[in-house]
Amino acid sequence: MHNGTTDAAGNAPSPLTDAEVKWRSMLESGQIRARMAELRKRQSLPLADKISISIERIREWHQAFDGNVAVSYSGGKDSEVLLWLVRSVFPDVPAVFVNTGLEYPEIVRHVKSHENVIILRPRMPFHKVIKTYGYPLISKKVARGISVLKHPTDKNQNIWRLYNEGVNRFGQPVNGFKVANRWKFLKDAPFDMSDQCCSIMKKEPIHRFERQTGRTQFVGTMASDSKTREKTYLRHGCNAFDTSYPRSTPIGFWTDQDVLACIVENNLRISPVYGEIIRNHSGKLHTTGSRNTGCAFCSFGLHLDDAPTRFQRMHDTHPRLWDYCMNRLGMKDVFRYIRERCPDRNVIGNFNPEPVHKPKQMELFS
Repeated sequence: MHNGTTDAAGNAPSPLTDAEVKWRSMLESGQIRARMAELRKRQSLPLADKISISIERIREWHQAFDGNVAVSYSGGKDSEVLLWLVRSVFPDVPAVFVNTGLEYPEIVRHVKSHENVIILRPRMPFHKVIKTYGYPLISKKVARGISVLKHPTDKNQNIWRLYNEGVNRFGQPVNGFKVANRWKFLKDAPFDMSDQCCSIMKKEPIHRFERQTGRTQFVGTMASDSKTREKTYLRHGCNAFDTSYPRSTPIGFWTDQDVLACIVENNLRISPVYGEIIRNHSGKLHTTGSRNTGCAFCSFGLHLDDAPTRFQRMHDTHPRLWDYCMNRLGMKDVFRYIRERCPDRNVIGNFNPEPVHKPKQMELFS
């Protein structure tokens, strides 16, 4: 159904998809509001209660698929807790690690120190992903939007208007899609941007593994990670049985503080790239080393980093990685372009990859 308007191409817009119909129905019925309240309630539970609920979800998933499951394991702190939880009840469940070539060397060594880990590799290396699709910059939403705005066609007018004006194919305003004005200058950049990196380098190898083995995945994502993941949690809960790629997210209602507390309280071994886990002046736990250990060269969220940023820390701790990223992959020129043209002068300092005060370079974790 639609309201009789035409889309950007002058055609009657296509009807709502099944997913859109379901989401609208859940909103109108109050289900989303109720599920949001339940999520907030669960997020405030003591850690011991969260562990108990997570183990229940793990048992449900394991039983539903007759034990033909695996843990999607990145070697990071979230997936470390997930692996510990799963193997506390099912010790023989394998872990699956995608070695993209972009991980910190400490992460790879940490992964290999575990037993029963299956290592996969992507079919396309990172430098070819950049050349073919573009750089992972700002956020997945912004990168996707800029890619569309840079390459308008007769067939993408609806999606172009969605990212340019925040208006859908029915002419209705939609929150969360319009590219913010402070990033629109990137549509004129001499380089491309893309959100395809994760799909090509991580998701495709996992999906290939699932097709070959039939093993469904436990994944360590949390609703608190992003609005997109929160929405996914609200739609499906921890165990998403009715999706194209069924997924279990047993710690979906946890927070980053829960993960750190679980590591400390249970003396879990994590990669040394994180440094130590300590409390700050407000009582919150944090790591003294790297805060996130996904792909070392990823720039998503860089504008939100606290000083020193991830690349400034890399400059000192992993100078060879930093040199490859900045000079071989061309990211130094990309960052320079952003610093020179971004109208939001409050964030441009985060695109300076070199520390303000340069200590003596040391390969601390070689």
